[in-house]
Amino acid sequence: MSSGQSGEFNLNSLIRDNIKALKPYSSARDEYNSEIKDMVFLDANENPFNNGVNRYPDPQQLKLKELLSKIKGVSGKKMLLGNGSDEVLDLVFRAFCEPKEDNVITLPPTYGMYEVLANTNAIEVIKVELSNTFQPKVDAILEASNKNSKILFLCSPNNPTANSFEASTIEKLLKEFNGVVVIDEAYIDFSNEESWISKLGEFPNLIVTQTLSKAYGLAGIRLGICYASVQIIETLKKIKPPYNVNELTQQKAMQRLSNLTEVKNEIEILKEEREKLILELSGIDFIEKIYPSDANFLLVKVDDANKRYDGLIAKGIVIRNRTNQPLCENCLRFTVGTSTENNKLIKTLKEL
Repeated sequence: MSSGQSGEFNLNSLIRDNIKALKPYSSARDEYNSEIKDMVFLDANENPFNNGVNRYPDPQQLKLKELLSKIKGVSGKKMLLGNGSDEVLDLVFRAFCEPKEDNVITLPPTYGMYEVLANTNAIEVIKVELSNTFQPKVDAILEASNKNSKILFLCSPNNPTANSFEASTIEKLLKEFNGVVVIDEAYIDFSNEESWISKLGEFPNLIVTQTLSKAYGLAGIRLGICYASVQIIETLKKIKPPYNVNELTQQKAMQRLSNLTEVKNEIEILKEEREKLILELSGIDFIEKIYPSDANFLLVKVDDANKRYDGLIAKGIVIRNRTNQPLCENCLRFTVGTSTENNKLIKTLKEL
């Protein structure tokens, strides 16, 4: 059983020994530092004929981090960018968890990739179900953890339940869990809660992950962001592939991040559509409950999830059936679409 952090939090004791000893691969573009314009690059065995992507991308994504830094108010030294949040999470597993020895804690129902990544890395998963109101059970989590519990995953707002975890609950876990706490904020932009990146200086065991896949509408470019202490970021940088974020992804991300007015506008529209959906769904007789949402989707309890899922598929509407997840019996998950898509969903549900 975990009895809370004793004295100073010692990150070094959590990092795997082989990772501490690792000498990272140094790519050609990591080795020089010069302000000279028109450099002649004969270092990386590239094709010299310019087509926009004949050169390797910046392995440190410095321009993109600079832009993110201005938007998020976090130093670029406290960021690691990855090929989607999934790569970032995989690096966290590899930095802190000894295969066949350590374990991580997840709180079902939650995002399925935590367990997939644990299995890929031969790490045991300890599951502590959320309460009936979809909140973490602090005492049960601390009771279930042991000296080999290296990571606790908190998805807030949570997928598939759509709710945020209470700040006081998260804070207690940050203070008392003996390992690293990863707060997955993939849906934070649709919530009125403040991001935990503002608390990085307060909690040395805190890792926050975000993504450009949801609110920023860039799921196709695969860009995930990890915010953490300089020490954690330096550890993860040792093991990331040198050119993990490609040139086209970096360019597209910068373009989108330079147009935040459009992003904010889309978020507002989705929030309005979410409220409209809640209103319309509450009038459909086979819908038993609509759970509160801080995300761009709704978890909805129906009379028979399998029947309703099949009925919608037959009409050309794809949603997610979550009935097999803990605490989600007969629940469907609806992503908030455009006004036209949402109207079609409502109309079809009424016809079912």
